[in-house]
Amino acid sequence: MNVEPFALALSRPLATARGEISEREGFVVRVSVDGTTGVGEAAPLPDWTESLAECEAALEAVGAGDEPPTPDHDALAGAPAARHAVASAVLDARARAAGEPLARTLADEVGEGSTPAASVPVNATVGDGDPEATTDAVAAAVVDGFGTVKLKVGARSVAADIERVAAVRDRCPDVTLRADANGAWDPSTAERALTAFADHGVAYVEQPLAADPTPESGTRRDLQAHAELRGLGVGIALDESLAIGESPVTAALDADAADVLVLKPMALGGPDRAVAAARAAREAGVEPVLTTTIDGALARATAVHAAAAVPDVAACGLATGDRLERDLLDIDPVPVSDGRVRVPDGPGVTGTTRWHQGGTDRV
Repeated sequence: MNVEPFALALSRPLATARGEISEREGFVVRVSVDGTTGVGEAAPLPDWTESLAECEAALEAVGAGDEPPTPDHDALAGAPAARHAVASAVLDARARAAGEPLARTLADEVGEGSTPAASVPVNATVGDGDPEATTDAVAAAVVDGFGTVKLKVGARSVAADIERVAAVRDRCPDVTLRADANGAWDPSTAERALTAFADHGVAYVEQPLAADPTPESGTRRDLQAHAELRGLGVGIALDESLAIGESPVTAALDADAADVLVLKPMALGGPDRAVAAARAAREAGVEPVLTTTIDGALARATAVHAAAAVPDVAACGLATGDRLERDLLDIDPVPVSDGRVRVPDGPGVTGTTRWHQGGTDRV
């Protein structure tokens, strides 16, 4: 197994609970499976995965053994970004050996075995701004072909966010509108916002309440509180709550806490786990949406394949390549056009038998 570090500068800082970060660091992992090389990406992110040092240590432990690397290696327990890289590389090698897209391999091995989608719808994301700036940004996204737009809310007062949402709906009556509060509200504030947003046709609000990092006696108070917000005319989506504890997807489904689960393959530990989680959500009557953690091109393409393996997936948060000043690959294998991403239809994750990094041709 070969492990190469990388650092990718962001086009604008990314806010996390531990402060802003200006670059994404991680590792490109190459694994040989029966003579075919596959590639995967580990891009750990604070508060979502293990640290960069923990990720590197886990990958070193996997590579130090005499046995072929496997996503089931003990060293990968508790290291989702490292597992993502190993699982992605192994699956990529299998797909390349079979001469099929990664989405086909994921659908057969983890999904429902249905024919993967040829393209995946994606949403645009619009940050905080006054009503005029917000509506201008949403209108521009609609012109660019996006049918779904996610607004960042929670940085302003609820009244101000209600005004922003109303202005967007008035100017863009047909766009599917989502909102993301990033856990900014308390239950009473969330209830007020959801009730008002329902009047403006908001499809769902993502993480209205903060995740609970220290559940007492195994009780997830955040899941209970989110469950109590359902039924107000706006769907409840969980995101940050899915990065806490063991089996967070199962816990969220058991608590009947959400209408939508936002699934990040990097945080869940691999595209296989993301597709399995999406299938479990569907079986429970909950809709899955797949997103990145602002990853490099390899992980972003891997997430696109995972989304394609989920039948009739809703618009996903995969249009994130513009958040990077430079990328892992010279040519983006999953560019966005008219609000959709075409799934590479050649072998493996990139759709070619070779991939290109920094002008170098790689197997």
